[in-house]
Amino acid sequence: MEKTAVITGATKGLGRAIAEIFAQNGFDLCVCARTEADLEAMQDQWKVRFPATTLHIFPADVGKKSEVMEFAAFVRKTWSHLDVLVNNAGIYLPGGVSDEQDGTLETLLETNLFSAYYLTRGLLPVMLARQKGHIFNMCSIASIMAYPNGGSYSISKFALLGFSKCLREEMKTEGIKVTSILPGATWSDSWHGVDFPEERLMQSSDIASAVWGCYNLSDAAVVEELLIRPQLGDL
Repeated sequence: MEKTAVITGATKGLGRAIAEIFAQNGFDLCVCARTEADLEAMQDQWKVRFPATTLHIFPADVGKKSEVMEFAAFVRKTWSHLDVLVNNAGIYLPGGVSDEQDGTLETLLETNLFSAYYLTRGLLPVMLARQKGHIFNMCSIASIMAYPNGGSYSISKFALLGFSKCLREEMKTEGIKVTSILPGATWSDSWHGVDFPEERLMQSSDIASAVWGCYNLSDAAVVEELLIRPQLGDL
């Protein structure tokens, strides 16, 4: 039986690096992102880079519940089993609680929290049927530490960690692992144009390697939370 993984926000940054490391290890993947052209380009590249891997793509704005549920239905129709779910998609909007634009909290909760909640609920029955699977929730340093100009973003990431903790407790007797990944500053499109020395930020491949390491433990062990920071500390 082929190994399968679902990854949201998989065309760029952390999601892309995580998708690549699973593809390198023989997984078939089902991924979503907002931009269909990016998904199609990824699929074309996959045919050359990972010819033995099947990549299913689905355009979806995970900030919209209806599209999250459509993606979940697509996955269930495509596969009868699921080994890994990576709730990676997320956005950052700067601002403080006292001065950010009205609606910022709602936007960030919909994308950073509700998407993971609804997609997990949509796909859990597939894992529960086999009493097997691994769910990764891409949290953040901001899940445990508030910082200036990170108001609603931190709120959404604190909430995602809370969701992940609850899910871990519920799934521990069901054979399903749940891991919260809490990365610090990592190079991605959101840092485009910022003039920092390369060593001040981690690489997306670092986080992907950490996710892969967590997945490869025996059935008797699970990494509940993994905190990863740049060697020189937070920015």
